[in-house]
Amino acid sequence: MSFTVEKHYCGDDLIDVAIFSKVDSCIPDMESITINTVENKHCCKDEIQIFKGQDKLNKTSFEDLHFNHQLYLSAFTYSYINLFEGLPELVIPHKNYSPPNLIADIQVLDQVFII
Repeated sequence: MSFTVEKHYCGDDLIDVAIFSKVDSCIPDMESITINTVENKHCCKDEIQIFKGQDKLNKTSFEDLHFNHQLYLSAFTYSYINLFEGLPELVIPHKNYSPPNLIADIQVLDQVFII
């Protein structure tokens, strides 16, 4: 895959960067500026970088890897898949617990009241 990166500099300052498209110039509105002003402005420059990709990609099969790499890859895959397994149902130990029968009101017996 190949792609193009275009950069627009005004002086030494980078104004715009575009990938796969044209860069915007630092002049905001071309119709409102006279041609003489644009011709006298020599500080702007455009840089174009073309990155060419490969046409042939090497595909490696699992059998082409060394045994240590196969072992690491299979252990990593197994642990990663098991990471997202569902947890067992949440067990609440006191779910079916019933409180003891109330014989007497302790607060009234001790005469301790929250005011």
